[in-house]
Amino acid sequence: MAQQHHDLTDPAAGASTGDALAGYLRAQATDFLRALRLHRETGGGSSNGSATHSPPSHGSAGGVEESVDAARALRRTARRISGSLHTFRPLLDPDWSEQIRPELAWLSGTLALEHAYSARLERLLLALHRLSGSAPVPAQPAGVAAGSRAAGATTVPRKATPGTAPAPVPTPDRGNLTVGAAKAGALLDRQLTLARTRAHSTALQALGSSRFHAVADKVAVLASEVPLTPTAPGTDLRPLADAAEERLADAVAALPLVTAGSPYNAEALVHGLSPDPSPHPQDAPWHQVRLLLRLHRYACEVLHGAGTPLDPRLTTAGQALDRHRDASEAAAAAAQAARTPRIAPATAYALGVLHADQRHEVEAARYAFQRCWQKQTIGTP
Repeated sequence: MAQQHHDLTDPAAGASTGDALAGYLRAQATDFLRALRLHRETGGGSSNGSATHSPPSHGSAGGVEESVDAARALRRTARRISGSLHTFRPLLDPDWSEQIRPELAWLSGTLALEHAYSARLERLLLALHRLSGSAPVPAQPAGVAAGSRAAGATTVPRKATPGTAPAPVPTPDRGNLTVGAAKAGALLDRQLTLARTRAHSTALQALGSSRFHAVADKVAVLASEVPLTPTAPGTDLRPLADAAEERLADAVAALPLVTAGSPYNAEALVHGLSPDPSPHPQDAPWHQVRLLLRLHRYACEVLHGAGTPLDPRLTTAGQALDRHRDASEAAAAAAQAARTPRIAPATAYALGVLHADQRHEVEAARYAFQRCWQKQTIGTP
């Protein structure tokens, strides 16, 4: 569905120039260095790059929490610096920018993996408990709750009319599901805990590597000196920020928002349980929109200041796309577990139901995004 252009920046705001970009990058670099110091002080880093470390135990809760917060701050600042370098690259020294930007993306992605595996396991185990009736259904955001219902592997729910709330989905066979849920949960626990442990070791190796030290050195220089081009200090940033917003609007316009009102997607279920372990082709455009929305948010921060409250509609859209990403990756993990050789039929059934449930969560998140985005479009003068 073609989307009308919608300006999420404040047209009444004064012009921001390259000096504002330099100030933003210096502030983010300072936050990066502060987070790095805290991470080392709390024992989160490792200088020897050993791969034998396991995730921190929960015995020292305070230190673990501080280390996790520091790692999150490292990821957050690395993403913002990298994203800003991408959006405003014509104003920066090209050689320097092209050297540091992919390195920051590597660092952010590496540090994000351990948390991603932990969150994915928690999400899947909660869903298994909910589907098997062994625990109450956890509270969900309003935009997702309307479309997120348990789905049996062989049941086809009533298709919703675009623009209306998704129809309820029949519940699976609780008897068969309960039999396999425990073993399915144990299998997911083994697989994702192993992946999390490996991600933790990889992060420790990365933080102790010469590659990371080179990145940290460049960020330390950035905290005091931003390599702008000679004309950048007086150049208006808004055209580049507007271009980032246009890229977002174009990507959203290419999404099938009219069909995002349906909670059932047979093609998605068939692909996920096929022998092909490749990422789901339907999800890639949505992940790209999530990335472009993030870049647009960072551009708004550069223009208006990092402490300026975001448009609530922009925040809601980002939350829906985050839920879409989480459910998509959880569904892929359930499908991967279902491909484990020689698992019991009841275990495979439980994993199939879990995969279907998470694909319904994907559709519900798309529906929530569609509703949010249409409101933004309607509200545009």
